[in-house]
Formats: sequence, C-alpha cells, structure tokens
Amino acid sequence: MTPSPHALYIHIPFCTTKCTYCAFNTYTHLETLIPAFVDALVNELKIAAGEQPNTPLATVFVGGGTPSLLTLEQHARILSTIRSHFDLDTGAEISIETNPNDLDLTYLSGLRHEGYNRLSVGMQSANERELRLFARRHDHAVVTQIWPLIRQAGFDNVNLDLIYGSPFQTLDTWRQTLDETLRFAPDHISLYALGLEDGTPLKAWVEDGSVPRPDDDLTADMYDLATEMLDQAGYRQYEISNWCKPGHECRHNLQYWRNLPYIGVGPGAHGYAGGVRYSTELSPQRYVRRLQETPVNPFPLTPAVIESTPVDRANEIADTLMMGLRLTREGIELDTFAARFGVSLLELHGEVIAKHVQAGLLHVDDAHITLTERGRFLSNVVLRDLI
Repeated sequence: MTPSPHALYIHIPFCTTKCTYCAFNTYTHLETLIPAFVDALVNELKIAAGEQPNTPLATVFVGGGTPSLLTLEQHARILSTIRSHFDLDTGAEISIETNPNDLDLTYLSGLRHEGYNRLSVGMQSANERELRLFARRHDHAVVTQIWPLIRQAGFDNVNLDLIYGSPFQTLDTWRQTLDETLRFAPDHISLYALGLEDGTPLKAWVEDGSVPRPDDDLTADMYDLATEMLDQAGYRQYEISNWCKPGHECRHNLQYWRNLPYIGVGPGAHGYAGGVRYSTELSPQRYVRRLQETPVNPFPLTPAVIESTPVDRANEIADTLMMGLRLTREGIELDTFAARFGVSLLELHGEVIAKHVQAGLLHVDDAHITLTERGRFLSNVVLRDLI
C-alpha cells in the first residue's frame, strides 16, 4: 500500500532578538550552536525517514525562530538530506520563514536556487511605533527595500505576516498597514490577532499597566476591516486567518487544517504521523545530545521525541472537526469525512449541527459544513458542543 503524502515541518529555534509577544520555542545568543544543530537536524531527518524511506512528502516548511539565520550552505545540506531520504514530490511546496533584515539579493537568490519556492516574511506592521513595541529588528523601510529583490530572485509565491489588535494600535494605523501591504501585492497574507502569552514581556507590561490592554471590540473591527479591504483587492479568504490570490493557498498549512499526517523535526517541533501525535525536546543543547543516541523507536519517532500519544478514532474525529472548521470555504467535506471515518457527520452530530445552523453559526449544503461569518467569532461555542 502506498503511504499517504506527508508534510514535513522543520523548526529552527534561533533568533538574534526575541519579540516581546513571542512564546514560541526560540532562543537568543546561541548562534555558536548552529553548526552542531544542523548536524543533529540532518541526523534526525535521516532517522525520521529511515523506517519508511519511501515516505512521500508533498510540502516542506522551515519555520522558527529565524531560519534565515542559517547560511545558504546549511540550507543546501538540509534540503539535500530531504531529497535523499524522502520521496519529495517534484512539485512540492517548499517554504521558509524569514526576517526582513536577513535578506539581500544574494541570499534570496541562493534560497531560490536551493529549492525554496515559497517565502514567508515577518512584516508584522508598517507602523514604526508598533514595530518598536514588538522589538522587531526591522523597520518598514527595510521591507520596502527588499520587496523588489524578492521578486527579482524569482519568488512568485510570497506571504506577508501581519499582527493586529495590539496596544496603541488604532483602526487608522491598521488601515495604513493594510494599505502598505496591498501596495506590495503579495500572493498570500496571514493576519494574526495578538495574543498575550504567559512569560512574554508584552503580557507583563499590560498587567503592570505600562501599556494599555488590547480592546476586543476594536480587534474585531480590525478583522472586519481587513476582510473588507482584502476582498476588494481580490484576495480570497480560505481560512480564518489567511487570504491569498487564487491558487496560492498554503498547501503545507492545509495539511494541518485537514488533519492529515505531518512529520515534525527540530527542537520543540510537533508531529502527527503513524497514528501518533508527538513533540520533541525543547532545549537546543539537549536536542543535539539526544541525536547522538541510537534510535530505538519506530516511525515517526526519533531520539529527540520526549512525548508521544496514540490517536484513537474519537480523538481523530475531534481533531478533524476542530481544524477543518477553520477553513472558511472548504470546512468539513462531508464525503471525505464519511470515507475517512465510515460514518456520516450528519448522523454522528446531526442534532448539534442543526442547533448551530438554526443559531446562524453553521452553514450546511450538500457537500460541506462551514462556519458562517458570525460563527467564526463564536467558533469555540460550536466546537465545544461538537467535541
């Protein structure tokens, strides 16, 4: 039996500075560890593929952290290992997250030459006050300078990340950020409402009164404004936080939202493959040491894995509903769900679905179940009842 296509996520945990809102598994002042980390990562990739060397990959996503801190030679080595040990689709989407400060034409052209064909740039805002609050390394002028170089290097699938709902942000400054973003005409735009995460400076500042607490109503207005402006500019919303020009959906993230298998490698990565959800060692130093051990566990587990949980049918159904309802157009495809689980979703949860259809939170047609526009703001209510 041919294995189903997988996605591969690679976590690069290094940053030059840490943003004030960031709670991801990232570390500063560890650049000297990068060579040993790349050695360990290459070893983990080989181990992850070792038991099933023909595992097909449809997408690769290199995230972080700041993957653009690695040299072109290090990226070449990582991608070469993937090609040698996995069945990488000839049309695979290969993405990399980047910081604007790290990019010039030589580096961009090198990334494109090595095989990256989708670029994600952490723009975050066009407002200098907001960028300083976030402790970003770049100002907006840098994004303006590197944008033509991105296109010159041959990238025709580019995402810009933006953050809204932050302290001091107004509807006008958000509109200006959206205007600037649309001036670049990226192929994909991801919008993230700011979260105040435990342990971050930004949350501490809000709690001690140094900066104002974000206004939930204003944040909702910002989302509405973005939805309107992006729609008018020809962008298609296909997920709660993501818009694209036709044909530029992020295929890697679709793998997550459809609850399909993905392999995670690198410190703090998560994976779901072989019927198991798992996570890897957080510490880069311990991660390097763990990858010097002899592997003893079956696919997809490697010596870096510190937690793993088999996923039973009930949890797989719950995860499929929770992720799939984020897809604004596709939602849950009824035929796909029935084929996967051997039961109709309408039979399984018909009463709950009917309740939320009547409340205007869900829409059901012959092929799909999706959240309505109102339902997107109350998705937790719907999911609580379904799951």
